Amino acid sequence: MVDFKKLSAQAKDLVEKRGGTDALKKDASELAEIAKGKGSLSDKAKAAAAALKDSGAKDPAEPAAAAAPAADAGPKPDPAAPAPGEDADAKHAERKAGRRKERAERKAESQDPAQ
Repeated sequence: MVDFKKLSAQAKDLVEKRGGTDALKKDASELAEIAKGKGSLSDKAKAAAAALKDSGAKDPAEPAAAAAPAADAGPKPDPAAPAPGEDADAKHAERKAGRRKERAERKAESQDPAQ
């Protein structure tokens, strides 16, 4: 059986350890911004993990991406260029549309009364 008092106490302790409810709200809003942002799912997951490592109580003005060390200090990509996943997404959408068109054509051929 679940001891809800113990579970509640552990949750309260964890919230206080991370800086209280205000810090928890800041962490949640930061995660929401990461989820809504551009980039691949794996990039978002890495950014979210980095954001959760640092509690919202430390410095709410500093974004998690800036707090995390850069993986490589190479040149920054052009902001006007498409993100790495965007090009693949467009190709995927084109292939999917092509497959749908082929299926529709086959279906139309099989239902064609002229045959």
